[in-house]
Amino acid sequence: MNVNTIKFFDKYLGNIACGFLRMFSSKSELEGINPSRILVLQFWGVGETILTLPAIRALGKRFPKAKIDVLATSRNKDVYFMNDDVSNILELKLGVGSVLKFILKNKYDLVVDMEEYLNVSSIISFFVGVNRIGFLDRIRGGMYNKAVFYNDKQHTIDTFLDLVSLVDAKLKVNKLIPVKYSKDDAKLVSGFMKEHDLGGNFIVGIAPGAAESARSRIWSMARYAKVANELVSKYDAKIIFIGNDKEKEHVQNVVNLVKKNAVNSAGVFSLKQLFAFVKKCNVVISNDSGPMHIAAAQGVKTIGLFGPNTPVRWAPYGVGNISIYKNVFCSPCIHTHLGIVPECKWAVTDERHVHCMKNISVEDVLEGFKKLVS
Repeated sequence: MNVNTIKFFDKYLGNIACGFLRMFSSKSELEGINPSRILVLQFWGVGETILTLPAIRALGKRFPKAKIDVLATSRNKDVYFMNDDVSNILELKLGVGSVLKFILKNKYDLVVDMEEYLNVSSIISFFVGVNRIGFLDRIRGGMYNKAVFYNDKQHTIDTFLDLVSLVDAKLKVNKLIPVKYSKDDAKLVSGFMKEHDLGGNFIVGIAPGAAESARSRIWSMARYAKVANELVSKYDAKIIFIGNDKEKEHVQNVVNLVKKNAVNSAGVFSLKQLFAFVKKCNVVISNDSGPMHIAAAQGVKTIGLFGPNTPVRWAPYGVGNISIYKNVFCSPCIHTHLGIVPECKWAVTDERHVHCMKNISVEDVLEGFKKLVS
Protein backbone atom coordinates (compact mmCIF):
# COMPACT_ATOMS: atom_id res chain seq x y z
CA MET A 1 0.00 0.00 0.00
CA ASN A 2 1.16 3.53 -0.67
CA VAL A 3 1.49 6.16 2.05
CA ASN A 4 -1.89 7.81 1.46
CA THR A 5 -3.74 4.47 1.48
CA ILE A 6 -2.08 3.45 4.75
CA LYS A 7 -3.01 6.77 6.34
CA PHE A 8 -6.61 6.53 5.09
CA PHE A 9 -7.25 3.08 6.55
CA ASP A 10 -5.34 3.89 9.73
CA LYS A 11 -7.36 7.05 10.31
CA TYR A 12 -10.84 5.65 9.84
CA LEU A 13 -10.63 1.96 10.76
CA GLY A 14 -7.97 2.68 13.37
CA ASN A 15 -10.14 5.25 15.14
CA ILE A 16 -12.99 2.76 15.37
CA ALA A 17 -10.68 0.07 16.75
CA CYS A 18 -9.10 2.43 19.28
CA GLY A 19 -12.51 3.69 20.40
CA PHE A 20 -13.55 0.12 21.20
CA LEU A 21 -10.29 -1.14 22.73
CA ARG A 22 -9.73 1.85 25.01
CA MET A 23 -12.72 0.71 27.08
CA PHE A 24 -10.59 -2.23 28.19
CA SER A 25 -7.35 -0.31 28.69
CA SER A 26 -5.87 -0.31 32.19
CA LYS A 27 -4.84 3.05 33.65
CA SER A 28 -2.66 1.56 36.38
CA GLU A 29 0.34 3.58 37.46
CA LEU A 30 3.83 2.62 36.29
CA GLU A 31 5.91 3.51 39.35
CA GLY A 32 8.29 0.80 40.44
CA ILE A 33 8.22 -1.26 37.25
CA ASN A 34 11.43 -3.06 36.36
CA PRO A 35 10.98 -4.39 32.81
CA SER A 36 13.24 -7.05 31.37
CA ARG A 37 11.79 -6.66 27.85
CA ILE A 38 11.02 -3.27 26.32
CA LEU A 39 9.56 -2.58 22.89
CA VAL A 40 9.88 0.79 21.14
CA LEU A 41 7.62 1.51 18.15
CA GLN A 42 8.57 3.98 15.42
CA PHE A 43 7.29 3.49 11.87
CA TRP A 44 7.77 6.53 9.71
CA GLY A 45 10.26 9.18 8.59
CA VAL A 46 14.02 8.71 8.70
CA GLY A 47 14.59 12.15 10.22
CA GLU A 48 12.02 11.65 12.96
CA THR A 49 13.46 8.21 13.68
CA ILE A 50 16.93 9.69 14.20
CA LEU A 51 15.37 11.99 16.79
CA THR A 52 14.15 8.99 18.82
CA LEU A 53 17.69 7.79 19.55
CA PRO A 54 18.37 9.96 22.63
CA ALA A 55 15.11 8.81 24.25
CA ILE A 56 16.02 5.17 23.60
CA ARG A 57 19.43 5.78 25.17
CA ALA A 58 17.66 7.27 28.19
CA LEU A 59 15.59 4.07 28.47
CA GLY A 60 18.75 1.98 28.36
CA LYS A 61 20.34 3.99 31.16
CA ARG A 62 17.17 3.80 33.25
CA PHE A 63 16.81 0.04 32.76
CA PRO A 64 20.36 -1.24 32.11
CA LYS A 65 19.42 -4.91 32.40
CA ALA A 66 16.48 -4.71 30.03
CA LYS A 67 16.52 -5.86 26.43
CA ILE A 68 15.22 -3.10 24.16
CA ASP A 69 13.69 -4.16 20.86
CA VAL A 70 12.59 -1.71 18.18
CA LEU A 71 9.66 -2.31 15.84
CA ALA A 72 10.20 -0.32 12.64
CA THR A 73 9.40 -0.53 8.93
CA SER A 74 11.57 -1.04 5.87
CA ARG A 75 11.78 2.71 5.29
CA ASN A 76 13.31 3.60 8.68
CA LYS A 77 14.76 0.45 10.26
CA ASP A 78 18.34 1.14 9.15
CA VAL A 79 18.51 4.13 11.49
CA TYR A 80 18.80 1.58 14.31
CA PHE A 81 21.50 -0.50 12.61
CA MET A 82 24.28 -1.41 15.07
CA ASN A 83 22.86 0.97 17.65
CA ASP A 84 24.38 0.16 21.02
CA ASP A 85 21.12 0.81 22.85
CA VAL A 86 18.99 -1.56 20.74
CA SER A 87 18.98 -5.34 21.20
CA ASN A 88 16.90 -6.32 18.16
CA ILE A 89 15.46 -4.54 15.14
CA LEU A 90 12.11 -6.04 14.16
CA GLU A 91 10.56 -5.16 10.80
CA LEU A 92 6.83 -4.68 10.45
CA LYS A 93 5.01 -4.59 7.14
CA LEU A 94 2.06 -2.20 7.44
CA GLY A 95 -0.57 -4.76 6.52
CA VAL A 96 -3.20 -6.59 8.56
CA GLY A 97 -1.46 -9.97 8.34
CA SER A 98 1.90 -8.67 9.51
CA VAL A 99 0.32 -6.75 12.39
CA LEU A 100 -1.72 -9.76 13.57
CA LYS A 101 1.29 -12.07 13.37
CA PHE A 102 3.35 -9.72 15.52
CA ILE A 103 0.58 -9.31 18.08
CA LEU A 104 0.07 -13.05 18.45
CA LYS A 105 3.75 -13.89 18.85
CA ASN A 106 5.05 -11.17 21.17
CA LYS A 107 4.67 -9.87 24.72
CA TYR A 108 6.65 -7.12 26.45
CA ASP A 109 6.85 -5.78 30.00
CA LEU A 110 6.92 -2.22 28.70
CA VAL A 111 5.95 -0.75 25.32
CA VAL A 112 7.02 2.78 24.41
CA ASP A 113 4.96 4.02 21.48
CA MET A 114 6.92 6.84 19.83
CA GLU A 115 4.46 7.18 16.97
CA GLU A 116 2.53 10.38 17.53
CA TYR A 117 -0.27 9.85 15.05
CA LEU A 118 -0.75 6.37 13.56
CA ASN A 119 -3.44 4.34 15.31
CA VAL A 120 -1.88 1.00 14.40
CA SER A 121 1.03 1.56 16.79
CA SER A 122 -1.32 2.13 19.73
CA ILE A 123 -3.28 -1.00 18.81
CA ILE A 124 -0.10 -3.07 18.72
CA SER A 125 0.93 -1.53 22.06
CA PHE A 126 -2.41 -2.48 23.60
CA PHE A 127 -2.05 -6.16 22.74
CA VAL A 128 1.66 -6.78 23.32
CA GLY A 129 2.43 -4.51 26.30
CA VAL A 130 1.76 -5.24 29.96
CA ASN A 131 2.65 -1.60 30.57
CA ARG A 132 2.26 0.98 27.82
CA ILE A 133 3.22 4.64 27.41
CA GLY A 134 2.49 6.96 24.51
CA PHE A 135 1.21 10.38 23.51
CA LEU A 136 -2.09 11.59 24.98
CA ASP A 137 -3.66 12.97 21.82
CA ARG A 138 -6.91 11.92 20.13
CA ILE A 139 -8.70 8.62 20.74
CA ARG A 140 -5.50 6.59 20.69
CA GLY A 141 -4.32 8.35 23.84
CA GLY A 142 -6.65 6.16 25.88
CA MET A 143 -4.75 3.00 24.86
CA TYR A 144 -1.89 3.53 27.30
CA ASN A 145 -1.41 3.03 31.02
CA LYS A 146 0.20 6.43 31.12
CA ALA A 147 0.57 9.13 28.51
CA VAL A 148 1.91 12.64 27.94
CA PHE A 149 0.65 15.42 25.69
CA TYR A 150 2.70 15.98 22.55
CA ASN A 151 4.42 19.34 23.08
CA ASP A 152 4.70 21.00 19.67
CA LYS A 153 6.38 24.11 21.08
CA GLN A 154 9.77 22.47 21.52
CA HIS A 155 12.23 20.35 19.56
CA THR A 156 11.01 16.83 18.78
CA ILE A 157 13.99 15.37 20.66
CA ASP A 158 12.64 16.92 23.84
CA THR A 159 9.14 15.67 23.09
CA PHE A 160 10.41 12.09 22.85
CA LEU A 161 12.36 12.61 26.08
CA ASP A 162 9.14 13.84 27.71
CA LEU A 163 7.58 10.52 26.75
CA VAL A 164 10.21 8.32 28.38
CA SER A 165 10.26 10.56 31.44
CA LEU A 166 6.97 8.82 32.28
CA VAL A 167 9.15 5.92 33.44
CA ASP A 168 11.74 8.27 34.97
CA ALA A 169 14.17 7.89 32.04
CA LYS A 170 16.18 11.07 31.56
CA LEU A 171 19.13 12.21 29.47
CA LYS A 172 20.90 15.53 28.88
CA VAL A 173 21.34 16.08 25.16
CA ASN A 174 23.36 18.64 23.20
CA LYS A 175 23.94 16.67 20.02
CA LEU A 176 22.48 13.79 18.06
CA ILE A 177 23.59 10.17 18.27
CA PRO A 178 25.46 9.14 15.08
CA VAL A 179 23.85 6.59 12.78
CA LYS A 180 25.97 3.62 11.75
CA TYR A 181 26.77 1.64 8.63
CA SER A 182 28.74 -1.46 7.65
CA LYS A 183 32.26 -1.82 6.27
CA ASP A 184 30.72 -2.77 2.92
CA ASP A 185 28.72 0.47 2.94
CA ALA A 186 31.88 2.45 3.63
CA LYS A 187 33.70 0.56 0.87
CA LEU A 188 31.05 1.43 -1.70
CA VAL A 189 31.20 5.10 -0.71
CA SER A 190 34.98 5.05 -1.01
CA GLY A 191 34.59 3.69 -4.53
CA PHE A 192 32.17 6.50 -5.36
CA MET A 193 34.60 9.08 -4.00
CA LYS A 194 37.41 7.64 -6.08
CA GLU A 195 35.28 7.40 -9.23
CA HIS A 196 34.41 11.10 -9.01
CA ASP A 197 37.87 12.22 -7.87
CA LEU A 198 36.57 13.65 -4.60
CA GLY A 199 39.56 12.88 -2.39
CA GLY A 200 40.84 15.98 -0.61
CA ASN A 201 38.11 18.23 -2.01
CA PHE A 202 35.80 20.56 -0.13
CA ILE A 203 32.52 18.66 -0.46
CA VAL A 204 29.08 20.17 -0.11
CA GLY A 205 26.10 17.83 -0.05
CA ILE A 206 22.84 19.32 -1.27
CA ALA A 207 19.50 17.55 -0.76
CA PRO A 208 16.99 19.39 -2.99
CA GLY A 209 14.11 16.92 -2.58
CA ALA A 210 11.72 15.84 0.15
CA ALA A 211 9.60 12.82 1.02
CA GLU A 212 6.40 12.14 -0.93
CA SER A 213 4.28 13.94 1.64
CA ALA A 214 4.32 17.77 1.65
CA ARG A 215 6.35 18.41 -1.49
CA SER A 216 5.89 22.11 -0.79
CA ARG A 217 8.92 21.82 1.49
CA ILE A 218 11.09 21.86 -1.64
CA TRP A 219 13.08 25.01 -2.39
CA SER A 220 13.45 26.26 -5.96
CA MET A 221 15.68 24.20 -8.27
CA ALA A 222 17.03 27.38 -9.85
CA ARG A 223 17.99 28.80 -6.47
CA TYR A 224 19.74 25.60 -5.42
CA ALA A 225 21.68 25.78 -8.69
CA LYS A 226 22.65 29.41 -8.03
CA VAL A 227 23.90 28.46 -4.56
CA ALA A 228 25.89 25.58 -6.03
CA ASN A 229 27.46 27.80 -8.70
CA GLU A 230 28.47 30.37 -6.06
CA LEU A 231 30.02 27.70 -3.83
CA VAL A 232 31.98 26.28 -6.76
CA SER A 233 33.18 29.76 -7.69
CA LYS A 234 34.09 31.02 -4.21
CA TYR A 235 35.20 27.83 -2.45
CA ASP A 236 36.13 25.54 -5.34
CA ALA A 237 33.59 23.15 -3.82
CA LYS A 238 32.52 19.81 -5.22
CA ILE A 239 28.73 19.67 -5.08
CA ILE A 240 27.17 16.26 -4.57
CA PHE A 241 23.41 16.28 -4.92
CA ILE A 242 21.69 13.79 -2.66
CA GLY A 243 18.37 12.04 -3.19
CA ASN A 244 16.61 8.69 -3.35
CA ASP A 245 15.80 6.68 -6.47
CA LYS A 246 12.47 8.50 -6.99
CA GLU A 247 14.25 11.85 -7.01
CA LYS A 248 16.74 11.13 -9.80
CA GLU A 249 15.00 13.26 -12.38
CA HIS A 250 14.38 16.16 -10.02
CA VAL A 251 18.00 16.16 -8.89
CA GLN A 252 19.27 15.90 -12.46
CA ASN A 253 17.23 18.96 -13.39
CA VAL A 254 19.14 20.89 -10.74
CA VAL A 255 22.50 19.46 -11.76
CA ASN A 256 21.86 20.54 -15.35
CA LEU A 257 21.80 24.15 -14.13
CA VAL A 258 25.17 23.93 -12.41
CA LYS A 259 28.16 24.93 -14.52
CA LYS A 260 30.71 22.45 -13.14
CA ASN A 261 31.78 20.31 -10.17
CA ALA A 262 28.28 18.85 -9.70
CA VAL A 263 27.41 15.16 -9.34
CA ASN A 264 23.98 13.55 -9.17
CA SER A 265 24.09 10.79 -6.54
CA ALA A 266 20.30 10.33 -6.31
CA GLY A 267 19.48 6.63 -6.20
CA VAL A 268 23.13 5.62 -5.93
CA PHE A 269 23.22 5.00 -2.19
CA SER A 270 21.14 2.86 0.12
CA LEU A 271 20.15 4.56 3.36
CA LYS A 272 23.14 3.18 5.28
CA GLN A 273 25.46 4.10 2.43
CA LEU A 274 24.06 7.62 2.61
CA PHE A 275 24.98 7.64 6.31
CA ALA A 276 28.54 6.80 5.27
CA PHE A 277 28.67 9.32 2.43
CA VAL A 278 27.31 12.25 4.44
CA LYS A 279 30.21 11.86 6.87
CA LYS A 280 32.51 12.71 3.95
CA CYS A 281 30.80 16.08 3.43
CA ASN A 282 32.11 19.32 4.89
CA VAL A 283 28.65 20.94 4.79
CA VAL A 284 25.15 19.74 3.93
CA ILE A 285 22.38 22.05 2.71
CA SER A 286 18.93 20.49 2.74
CA ASN A 287 15.22 21.06 2.71
CA ASP A 288 13.39 19.99 5.86
CA SER A 289 13.86 16.27 5.22
CA GLY A 290 15.74 13.13 6.24
CA PRO A 291 19.17 14.06 4.83
CA MET A 292 19.19 17.19 7.00
CA HIS A 293 18.85 15.11 10.17
CA ILE A 294 21.34 12.52 8.88
CA ALA A 295 23.93 15.25 8.42
CA ALA A 296 23.30 16.66 11.88
CA ALA A 297 23.57 13.17 13.41
CA GLN A 298 26.89 12.56 11.64
CA GLY A 299 28.34 15.76 13.07
CA VAL A 300 28.42 17.54 9.70
CA LYS A 301 27.75 21.29 9.55
CA THR A 302 24.15 21.58 8.40
CA ILE A 303 21.85 24.21 6.92
CA GLY A 304 18.13 23.40 6.97
CA LEU A 305 15.56 25.27 4.87
CA PHE A 306 12.11 25.56 6.45
CA GLY A 307 8.78 26.80 5.15
CA PRO A 308 5.66 24.67 5.82
CA ASN A 309 7.31 23.29 8.95
CA THR A 310 8.99 25.03 11.86
CA PRO A 311 12.58 24.68 13.09
CA VAL A 312 11.24 24.98 16.62
CA ARG A 313 10.31 21.30 16.27
CA TRP A 314 12.58 20.08 13.50
CA ALA A 315 15.80 22.14 13.35
CA PRO A 316 19.04 20.27 12.47
CA TYR A 317 20.01 19.54 16.05
CA GLY A 318 23.43 20.51 17.32
CA VAL A 319 25.51 23.55 18.18
CA GLY A 320 26.28 25.74 15.17
CA ASN A 321 23.80 24.22 12.72
CA ILE A 322 21.62 26.76 10.95
CA SER A 323 17.89 26.89 10.22
CA ILE A 324 16.57 29.38 7.67
CA TYR A 325 12.90 30.19 8.24
CA LYS A 326 10.88 33.27 7.31
CA ASN A 327 7.88 32.65 9.58
CA VAL A 328 5.17 33.78 7.15
CA PHE A 329 1.64 34.14 8.50
CA CYS A 330 0.33 30.75 7.32
CA SER A 331 3.33 28.75 8.52
CA PRO A 332 3.68 26.23 10.00
CA CYS A 333 0.89 24.40 8.21
CA ILE A 334 2.42 20.95 8.86
CA HIS A 335 1.49 19.39 12.20
CA THR A 336 2.72 15.80 12.03
CA HIS A 337 1.37 14.81 15.44
CA LEU A 338 -2.14 15.77 14.30
CA GLY A 339 -1.82 13.97 10.97
CA ILE A 340 -1.86 17.31 9.15
CA VAL A 341 0.72 17.14 6.36
CA PRO A 342 -0.84 19.22 3.57
CA GLU A 343 0.43 20.63 0.35
CA CYS A 344 0.34 24.41 0.04
CA LYS A 345 -3.23 25.72 0.34
CA TRP A 346 -2.57 28.49 -2.18
CA ALA A 347 -3.12 27.70 -5.84
CA VAL A 348 -0.06 27.43 -8.07
CA THR A 349 -1.24 30.55 -9.90
CA ASP A 350 -1.51 32.51 -6.63
CA GLU A 351 1.50 34.65 -5.77
CA ARG A 352 1.30 33.27 -2.23
CA HIS A 353 1.88 29.69 -3.42
CA VAL A 354 4.74 28.26 -1.29
CA HIS A 355 5.75 31.81 -0.40
CA CYS A 356 7.18 30.40 2.85
CA MET A 357 9.91 28.78 0.71
CA LYS A 358 10.05 31.50 -1.95
CA ASN A 359 10.93 34.03 0.76
CA ILE A 360 14.21 32.20 1.35
CA SER A 361 16.74 33.89 -0.91
CA VAL A 362 19.98 32.64 -2.39
CA GLU A 363 21.72 35.31 -0.31
CA ASP A 364 20.15 33.88 2.89
CA VAL A 365 21.68 30.47 2.20
CA LEU A 366 25.06 31.84 1.15
CA GLU A 367 25.21 34.01 4.28
CA GLY A 368 24.40 30.97 6.42
CA PHE A 369 27.09 28.99 4.64
CA LYS A 370 29.63 31.74 5.27
CA LYS A 371 28.84 31.66 8.98
CA LEU A 372 29.31 27.90 9.11
CA VAL A 373 32.71 27.82 7.44
CA SER A 374 34.24 31.05 8.73
